[in-house]
Amino acid sequence: MVTRRQTLSLIGAAAVTALVPLTVRAAATVPVKTLRIGWQKNGVLALAKGTGALEKRFAARGIAVSWAEFSSGPPLLEALGAGAVDFGPTGDVPPLFAQAAGGNLVYAGTYKGSPDGSAILVRKDSPINSLADLKGKRVAFKRGSSAHNFTVKALRTAGLSVNDITASDLSPPDAAAAFSSGQIDAWSIWDPYLAVAEKRPETRILATGRGIVDSWSYFLSNGDFAAAHGDILNDVLDELARVGRAAQDNLDETVAALSKITGVPEDIQRVTLTRDGAQLGNVGAVTPEVVAYQQALADEFYELKIIPKKLNVSDIVWKGRPA
Repeated sequence: MVTRRQTLSLIGAAAVTALVPLTVRAAATVPVKTLRIGWQKNGVLALAKGTGALEKRFAARGIAVSWAEFSSGPPLLEALGAGAVDFGPTGDVPPLFAQAAGGNLVYAGTYKGSPDGSAILVRKDSPINSLADLKGKRVAFKRGSSAHNFTVKALRTAGLSVNDITASDLSPPDAAAAFSSGQIDAWSIWDPYLAVAEKRPETRILATGRGIVDSWSYFLSNGDFAAAHGDILNDVLDELARVGRAAQDNLDETVAALSKITGVPEDIQRVTLTRDGAQLGNVGAVTPEVVAYQQALADEFYELKIIPKKLNVSDIVWKGRPA
């Protein structure tokens, strides 16, 4: 798994390339020898990694595939924007922070999961019984992740804001440890970390994303890579959709395959794949509906002073695959 320090190392390796002007780099299309993918322990991309689907797809073209694991979207997009990886998945908020920071990346595709795949957790014996009870409490989520958006919107349903809680910016592994030891009062998290935590008898779900937030997620690409190698991106997205559809039709094999590649137990993996609305083959283009959703989120986070400037999401939507 790529840590923060390793992410910076990846970025440093791409620093020389980043100094070359965009137009020069995009025009000088050098044949791709290795497709570098950032991934997380969930979804169709993890499944494709386990089955070697992309390696098989690109073998005839002489393109190898390398994989770098990330625990959340923010460090993945940091590496992506700097040119240390070419392609990767994330939730809805990380691209906003990346765009605000000037990261060189584009939205390349979308997928939508179950709203029950995100939740705020408390301990079973906690006195917290409603979202309103979170006022003044220590709530952990990864800043700049989809859990950040869910937390903002969940608190709003109770008339609260993030200023009404003590927010702890923790990666999923660190938050899991803090939650287990009682150092935090609540934890906002996504699958498969959610499915792992909710299996424990001491855990209680306070609220899921259902009725609170849409579960849009994205595939993003480095901007220069997308400009120069749109054919490869098209093939990647097409292959992921194919893998996803086949996987959804045979969940028993899919559960076993994902468990093997991610290390997440099969019973936990089955929970994530059978949530209402889960659909591995739901890989698509960046449609106007998606852009509108993401733009509204960008505007909201700017108004809340969570991101430092106004964004125009359509500026970084890849045009190589028409919506």
